[in-house]
Amino acid sequence: MTQSTTISPGSVVAARELNTVSGTAVLVPDPQHVIHLQFRRFAGCPICNMHLQSVLRRHDEIEAAGIREVVVFHSTDEELRRHVSDLPFAVVGDPEKRLYAEFGVESSPRAVLNPRAVAPVFRGMVAQRRLLPTITGDRADARPPNLHPTGGRLGLPADFLIGSDGLVIACKYGTHADDQWSVDELLAQLR
Repeated sequence: MTQSTTISPGSVVAARELNTVSGTAVLVPDPQHVIHLQFRRFAGCPICNMHLQSVLRRHDEIEAAGIREVVVFHSTDEELRRHVSDLPFAVVGDPEKRLYAEFGVESSPRAVLNPRAVAPVFRGMVAQRRLLPTITGDRADARPPNLHPTGGRLGLPADFLIGSDGLVIACKYGTHADDQWSVDELLAQLR
């Protein structure tokens, strides 16, 4: 695993090509778009699924602002395909947590023990059971989250807005599992 570093606004992200779960490559930074690099938890994470639904509902608005979504999970591609195959944005598996370490994104018991994370976990589990079949069209895909996900259950989220030149415009390191930018907060970073 790479040495963990904290990234801050003004930092420059080295160019890289990430392979998505759909088998395509995505450039970070992207010479034509601002990248919203999201670090989520694990495939099937109820909180992550609810958050991605909010991003999905406003994806056209996000794209119109010139932002390209790239979502990273500390899961294998195989685990992710069952949960994110129909999303219109890039999803990247990082089961070894190399990107997490490089960007200083950590795991902590406070991810799920923080009182502000408890209610969203339960809301996410209920929503996941209701929403997933409408995304995939198949009731059989509405499965509960993995009890032993790759990378564990204690990951913290993080958000990075990266300019086409690699300059970090803004970032947020979550303090609990439901502590990430809302779509409104994301769009406000460009104003």
